[in-house]
Amino acid sequence: MDAIAQLKAYKLEIDQAEPASTDELEQFRIRFLGSKNVLKPLFSEIKNIPADQRREFGQQINAIKLLAEERYDNLQSQLNAANQDVRNNQMDLSRPGYPMHLGSRHPVNLVMNKIIDIFSRIGFSVAVNREIEDEWHNFTALNTPENHPARDMTDTYYIKNDWTHILRSQTSTVQVHVMEEQKPPIRVISPGRVYRNETVSARSHCQFHQVEGLYIDENVSFVDLKETLLYFAREMYGEDTRIRLRPSYFPFTEPSAEMDVYWGLETEVDHRITKGTGWLEIMGCGMVDPNVLENCGIDPNRYSGFAFGMGIERQAMRMFGIHDIRMFFENDMRFLQQFKSVAL
Repeated sequence: MDAIAQLKAYKLEIDQAEPASTDELEQFRIRFLGSKNVLKPLFSEIKNIPADQRREFGQQINAIKLLAEERYDNLQSQLNAANQDVRNNQMDLSRPGYPMHLGSRHPVNLVMNKIIDIFSRIGFSVAVNREIEDEWHNFTALNTPENHPARDMTDTYYIKNDWTHILRSQTSTVQVHVMEEQKPPIRVISPGRVYRNETVSARSHCQFHQVEGLYIDENVSFVDLKETLLYFAREMYGEDTRIRLRPSYFPFTEPSAEMDVYWGLETEVDHRITKGTGWLEIMGCGMVDPNVLENCGIDPNRYSGFAFGMGIERQAMRMFGIHDIRMFFENDMRFLQQFKSVAL
C-alpha cells in the first residue's frame, strides 16, 4: 500500500474508532498520538512522493494528527460521562445514610458551663487570663507571705531557668488582673485550668480546673456572700439544699470560711463521702482582705468585696458519681461516651 493510500486508511480508522473502555481508549492514544505512533513513518515517505504533491501530503499528515487529538478528547469525554452514569445508577438512593458519630462534651465542661450559667443570671461576667504567671499575681498581690509553704517548689511549678514565672496554682490570678485593670463595681467569675505539684492519685491531680468568683462594690458584706452562695447551691443541687459556713483561713480573705452542703446519710456511700457527718465541703470563700484591695489599687476604705473558689473536677465527681479524678484526663472513649446524652 502506497503512502497516500495508507494515510487515507488511517483517517478512516480514526473516524470509525469507538473504544468501549478506558483501556481501549489508551490503545487508541498510543497508536495515533504516542511517541512511536503510526503517523511518524509517513514523514519519511515524503521523499518518495512526486515533488508537486509533497507539500500537500505533509499537510495531510498534520491534519490527520490533529484529527486524532480531537477524536481522542471527544472519546475520553464520552467515556467519562458514561462511567459517571453507571456509578449514579449503582447508587441506591433509598438506603439510609451513614450514621454520624456525635461527640459529647467533657464532664468537666458540662459542670463548668452550668456553674457559669448560674452565676451569669445574677450579673457575673466571665474573665480569663494567662496560665503562666509571675509571683506577684499568683502570690504577693494576694497577700501570701514570702515564707508561705505554697511558694515552695514542692507545691508550685516554677518555669525552668526563670524562677520568677510559674504555672498558676489558682485562678485568683485572674481576679488580680481584673482589679488592676477595672474600677469597682466588679462582679466576675474566672474559670480555668490550674497546676499544683501534688502526687497524682484517685483523689488529687497535678492539674485541675477551678471557678473563682469576685464581687467588689461599696458596702458589700458577709451577708451578700452567704446569700450568693446559697443561691448557687440551690440552683446547682436542688431547691431544698442546705449550706453551712465554717471558719477557715486563706491569706487573701478575712474573715474566711469553708462552705459545706448537706449531702445526707441515707446510704453507706453517703457516710463514706461525708465521713459520717452528712455535710460535704464544696468551696472556700471569704471577704477580700483589705491588703489585696490596696495591692491592686482599690481603696479599701471605700470598697469591700467577697471572693469564693471551687474545684470543678470535685463538683463533677459528686454530680456523676465518679470515684477517680484521673479518669477526667485519660481520654478513655468508654468513659467519655457515657456523657453523650447529659445536659445540665
